[in-house]
Amino acid sequence: MSDGSWITLISLGVTALFMLGTPVLLVIFYWVIGCSFVIGLPLSNTGNELINVFSKGFALLAMPLFILTGDLINQSGIARRLSNFAYSCLGWLRGGLAMASIAACGLFAAISGSNSATTATIGSMLHPEMVKGNYDERFSAATAAAGGTVGIIIPPSIIFIVYGFLMNLPISELFIAGILPGTLMVIAMMLVAFIVCTINGWGILIRLSFARVVKTAFGAWLGFFAIGLVLWGIYTGKFSPTEAAGITVGFCVFVGILCYPLNKLLGSDADIPVEEKSFMSMFVVEGFTLPSVPAIVSRSAQITGILVPLIAVSVAMQQVLSSLGAKEYIGDFVTGMGGYYAVLATAMVIVFITGMILESLPVTIILAPILAPIAVSVGVDPIHFAVVFLVGASIGFITPPYGLNLYVASGVTGVPYFRLLKFSTMYLVSLLIVWIFVALTPVTALWLVQLMQ
Repeated sequence: MSDGSWITLISLGVTALFMLGTPVLLVIFYWVIGCSFVIGLPLSNTGNELINVFSKGFALLAMPLFILTGDLINQSGIARRLSNFAYSCLGWLRGGLAMASIAACGLFAAISGSNSATTATIGSMLHPEMVKGNYDERFSAATAAAGGTVGIIIPPSIIFIVYGFLMNLPISELFIAGILPGTLMVIAMMLVAFIVCTINGWGILIRLSFARVVKTAFGAWLGFFAIGLVLWGIYTGKFSPTEAAGITVGFCVFVGILCYPLNKLLGSDADIPVEEKSFMSMFVVEGFTLPSVPAIVSRSAQITGILVPLIAVSVAMQQVLSSLGAKEYIGDFVTGMGGYYAVLATAMVIVFITGMILESLPVTIILAPILAPIAVSVGVDPIHFAVVFLVGASIGFITPPYGLNLYVASGVTGVPYFRLLKFSTMYLVSLLIVWIFVALTPVTALWLVQLMQ
């Protein structure tokens, strides 16, 4: 049999394993090993690539730290305070709690940088409240899944860190470039929530109270401070994204441990309605004890233990694809489509289709080094293309059959995966519109970057 026939059989085999539920990490690993044997690529090369990811990827150190930050702000109660503030601002509108859920995803994303952590945290907190508020449980779960897509676009973003590391682009500029597109994604999804809830009459309206807004804003001050600390430090050059992640973790640990006894002393409880809390009790969050920190770290380490090996085997897969000439083949195909808009559109289609079956990390590691140079060669700004690429990758989180956020939302809410699809499709359409708009208007990604310079 020829090499091509063997590679086809191996590809079909790992595809079958994927369809049977084998983790993506193992599917990619089996494919890399099998193809390496066929084309005569020494396995030592694969080993070296894996080692290089861990030993030379200093920028990647920010990833586990931001994941840990997400768990810390959730455990400390900061995430709930941010959600309360969003609801106070939007609860007077039809579908206000749904829109507050999406807004809370945006605020949470500005600290954690993770899509799955955003979906899991906001979904577990607000799904029960939405069901109590007369929302359809399928719509509630789909809202959490869709809102989580901004977790990798609104800075700080784990995937922007990976992209910057791969393409040698300044991560701070990528972070800045993601602000406006991420905000547009949030606004588009909030508009969908408003329309759907208005048509169906879902939600219990609350009176817009300036006092409540001020009180919840005061209660969320630690969350706002953490967001400001990260963004100020990175954009002023005081510290790198990795250092910013470490400082934020230290801040969250300090706040969590300090607030726990103060919260007990003030008699504040997370279940007490905001209206019944004093301003003093809103000053501190629930916090956590020092003995609980190892459990929080362990939970974050489990997520990191899934993502980092996935990055490593995806880099190895990229090497095998290069040896097979895939880079040249895809490059010739995309380049042959024509000029600026044709190349950009073709790249977007490739990212969208790939994102339907793979997680954003392997999509980025495998395709970005192939597509980005081609896009730049026809005049696309590298920062703009990075944003277009990653917005497309984020949409894959709610696009079947993979749709990682759909699985996460299903897991934390108990709503079966396929029952989410009716309402997630509406959010998907809105995000596709935003994606096309961002692609056609580079200013959405570049304006703030140029302004900060």
